[in-house]
Amino acid sequence: MDNPLLSNSVLPAFSVIRPEHAQPAIEQVLTDSRAQLQHLLAGNALLGWDNLVWPLEEMGERVNRIWSPVSHLNSVMNSDAWRAAYNACLPLLSEYSTELGQNKTLYEAYQAIANGPQYAQLNAAQKKIIDNSLRDFRLSGVALSDHDKTRFAEIMQELSALTSKFSENVLDATGAWKKHIEDEPQLTGLPDSAQSMAQQTAEQEGKSGWLFTLDFPSYLAVMTYAEDRAWRAQTYEAHVTRASDAGPHAGQWDNTPVMEKILGLRHELANLLGFANYAEYSLATKMATSTQQVMTFLADLAQRSYPIAKQDLDEIRTFARNAGLDTLEAWDVTFYAEKLRQSKYAFSQEQVKPYFPEDRALSGMFGVVNKLYGLIISEVKGVEVWHPDVRFFEIVDQHGERRGQFYLDLYARPHKRGGAWMDDCVARRRSKDGVQIPVAYLTCNFSPPIGNDPALFTHDEVETLFHEFGHGLHHMLTKIDYPSIAGISGVAWDAVELPSQFMENWCWEGEALRDISGHYQSGEPLPQILYERMRAAKNFQSGMQMMRQLEFAIFDFRIHSEYDAKQSGQIYQILNEVRQQISVIKPPSFNRFPHSFSHIFSGGYAAGYYSYKWAEVLSSDAFSKFEEKGIFDRETGMKFMTTILEQGGSREPMELFIEFRGREPQIDALLRHSGISAV
Repeated sequence: MDNPLLSNSVLPAFSVIRPEHAQPAIEQVLTDSRAQLQHLLAGNALLGWDNLVWPLEEMGERVNRIWSPVSHLNSVMNSDAWRAAYNACLPLLSEYSTELGQNKTLYEAYQAIANGPQYAQLNAAQKKIIDNSLRDFRLSGVALSDHDKTRFAEIMQELSALTSKFSENVLDATGAWKKHIEDEPQLTGLPDSAQSMAQQTAEQEGKSGWLFTLDFPSYLAVMTYAEDRAWRAQTYEAHVTRASDAGPHAGQWDNTPVMEKILGLRHELANLLGFANYAEYSLATKMATSTQQVMTFLADLAQRSYPIAKQDLDEIRTFARNAGLDTLEAWDVTFYAEKLRQSKYAFSQEQVKPYFPEDRALSGMFGVVNKLYGLIISEVKGVEVWHPDVRFFEIVDQHGERRGQFYLDLYARPHKRGGAWMDDCVARRRSKDGVQIPVAYLTCNFSPPIGNDPALFTHDEVETLFHEFGHGLHHMLTKIDYPSIAGISGVAWDAVELPSQFMENWCWEGEALRDISGHYQSGEPLPQILYERMRAAKNFQSGMQMMRQLEFAIFDFRIHSEYDAKQSGQIYQILNEVRQQISVIKPPSFNRFPHSFSHIFSGGYAAGYYSYKWAEVLSSDAFSKFEEKGIFDRETGMKFMTTILEQGGSREPMELFIEFRGREPQIDALLRHSGISAV
């Protein structure tokens, strides 16, 4: 069988890649890599950059390039066959990774390079790779006894299987719940766009009427606009009990044992390596230097934000009471908050949707990066994709150099993982044949086009688009030629959100919005009066939003830093303690939010969810320089590109930030941008 995953083409051949190709391709590339490593270590020559480190960089890039489309297709075109193929590969990759990390001969070779005379001849990026590798050898258990090495490998295998299972349970539980409505009066309050989307969903399933799901655009529309309170309550319960022991599918895809096992294994892993807990282990590769520093940072933000959040909730309660509601429940908050926003600011997200058709939002975003960095972005037709909705683009800089390419998959659909993310398809690498340019996947879950109209985005969705594109630029604009520290690779996890959050700022600037917006029928830009109302409403409920993120971050950090093997079931005990201390909204007892908290149980944010707020300090402070110089000041833009976006993980993030900003980050800009006093 010719295996398309093993071809030498740079871009994946999505039209012919099938689940049955995955395992044979992974087995082949790992066999080849093991043989090459054995050959490298068997020679008598003095091992150094050219005959050890660089060949290993190329080997790693080859493995990643074959695994990337498999992992991606499992996320965006999930099926039983893809699931089985993906899960069959996980133990193979985990075994190989552990084997590499625990190879004592390899470790000693790296140590010899670091301690020998050739280290001085390496450039800064090459030294960073050596230093990172020595750190990662230690974090892979290279110094453990044989017995503990075996246990480490078993833990890594189990964790890869469990995190995949967690994700599958959330996907299945999300897809299982549907609300079919044939009685039109029940739709009262829902905007036409939400009704049309539900009608289109019903038609696709051969049903009459309207079909609502837990996909985010559908869920959010119901929670924000549906006048039918019982329907809101039903939808809320289905959403917050996904993959749990409660709710309409109680016990069917229950993540309770999965979560307990994940936390226990992470704790055991950390202990094996000499860390007191998994949070300490997590910080070994981050900017933050101690668990105390993280908790102090989060507690400080919570203290500043709590009074504002309390005012936010009191305002909604009063408004709802005046509208005749005695008790504000969790499923009422979004609904009455939207009513209050419209009452205070005469503004709603639904009003601006006609001004953000897909192509205008995209061309406007590309215009923003053109003004900042001199980049030209254009669509490329004829590239193989995994779904008809997917588009492909390339980036060329002002010197005519092709810098990167990306796939864009914008709409929610069945069998596609929820949320929005950027992932790398191809890493930048320089070889004797020239530079391999980086390629990214940009994935969102927005409302699809309805009927003959284009996809229309809310302003929140435009922000999400800019956020993911910020990650994409970080990956694609890198000038680092070594895959393990190019783009987003090797970047401290609590700094990786800097470029993404930074990009969001332009969504709020009138000068940028003239390019980003344009009515889908008339082409008219967003009216000034609507823009002013949107700006006025920008920090509406910012206190509550801040406290919600801090609740997630503190909960995540505490369950990983306070894990006690003798006390299972601490997940909800700790969550309730956190909520008692800092939450202004106390959710109902059936709420099972952690059961679908994919960021920490199946994503890369375990004991790292604080990174969003940590990096927001950096991104707000970085943007404040543009506020000082002009939001399209080319000199400042080029400096951001050369000091942050092009450097990848080749240097420490604090060092890069200081080079851009001229000083260490300050929290004032974040508080100001969030409408929270700096006092």
